Amino acid sequence: MVAGLLKIFVMPEPIAKPASENMPVAILGVPFDSVSLAAALDLVAGMVESGQPHYGTTVGVNFLVQAQTDVELRRILFDAHLVLAEEPPIVRASKLLGNPLQKSVTVPQLIPAVLALAENRAWRVFLLGGGDAVVEKIRARHPRLVVAGAFAPPEQPLLEMNHAEILQRVREAHPDVLLVAFGCPKQEKWINMNFREAAVPFMLGAGTAFDFATGQTVRRQSVGWSVRGKFWLAVLRQWWRLRLKKSSQPGPAAEVLPDPFGNFVVRAPARLGATEAQAAKAEWLRAVENGHVMFDLGETWFADSTGIGTLIRLRKRARELGHQFFLVAPKPPVASALKLMKLDEFFNIQTSTAGARILLEDARRTPMVTSGVEQNELRINWSGEVTALNAVELGAHTDSELTQATPGMTVVVNLSRLTFVDSTGIGLMLRLKKNLARRGLTLQFQNPSAAVRNVLAHTRLEEYLLGEKK
Repeated sequence: MVAGLLKIFVMPEPIAKPASENMPVAILGVPFDSVSLAAALDLVAGMVESGQPHYGTTVGVNFLVQAQTDVELRRILFDAHLVLAEEPPIVRASKLLGNPLQKSVTVPQLIPAVLALAENRAWRVFLLGGGDAVVEKIRARHPRLVVAGAFAPPEQPLLEMNHAEILQRVREAHPDVLLVAFGCPKQEKWINMNFREAAVPFMLGAGTAFDFATGQTVRRQSVGWSVRGKFWLAVLRQWWRLRLKKSSQPGPAAEVLPDPFGNFVVRAPARLGATEAQAAKAEWLRAVENGHVMFDLGETWFADSTGIGTLIRLRKRARELGHQFFLVAPKPPVASALKLMKLDEFFNIQTSTAGARILLEDARRTPMVTSGVEQNELRINWSGEVTALNAVELGAHTDSELTQATPGMTVVVNLSRLTFVDSTGIGLMLRLKKNLARRGLTLQFQNPSAAVRNVLAHTRLEEYLLGEKK
């Protein structure tokens, strides 16, 4: 059946205009950069020259399908500063969706090119996951490359690794580029947990070894028919939801309006496609960088994969700046497409700008951590998200509340208002549980949302942290 669908829908590739250079194209909810290898290297150079921490990733079919069921991995791809399609099927899928990506950029192409660029520009490179033998092979191919350091930590689960030791080694080396070879998705989760603190201008996953960088021929693992089938069926569903429908009215043009409360209301155009996103993205980005944004989709009757990719990038930038970004009143076809791509979990979607303003006010008034003592129980409430961005701050607030706990008391952390947690947040939960156990206190985490439970399940700590037997 799958083979038949591929023959019908994929082989006769539709004619489509190329997407604008580096305009993101959302495929199964992941915003891919539409760039060639040369353009990708230019972006890497810009990141290195900025001196600010960034990370990139290459995504193949298996990785993309895996991200559909792993909330944390999907968020990592949303937040990446460079997302490249690693395999031709993803490029073919983009053509089917109407906004073709440029050629796929594979790890065997990208890593040697990054190393050659580093050699030419005297960048310092750190190899995490590689030892002396790897360094010798890479230096044989790139004799002028500055290898600032290499370290192969013991093989351990992500949350059991000595992150402090690894970060100390990296920071002492002051690299411009850090290549991480832990295998997927461990390396992507490690990078997301640590890229800010490591403060390396560009970080990239390198697979399970540095074979690509040393010139060793590697037999790539083929993608099974089951995974391919899941991928193409999901792509076809996206194509069906995003197919162009005629409208009897042209609808309004895009505009950005400040509101009386210092926020911005973006009136989206009737058609949110690649052309419209390209024309308005600079103005929309200025709004995001200057305050909270309510992106009104109430008159938008069509959005394509580039339009949705642009929304993802705007939401990402708002989150980096600590600003709120709401989608307001999306019409059923757009709302349905967002839900299909599981972006309803990523965006805060409200039915009206008034509702968004109420949530903004609530967020201002609601602290990250609140607590109260009832009988012999200390109840602590977490709100918002717990990620590498705020885990230290939230941990400090929680430790402060825990001073109220007395011997024999039960501590309950209520997660019902927690919308997302990443591996850094899970690490915080583990630390709290172990520290309280040493004090003779029982800690219970209760009422996790579906997104939080998903991350717990993928770390295989659901039973330990929630006390629930499978």
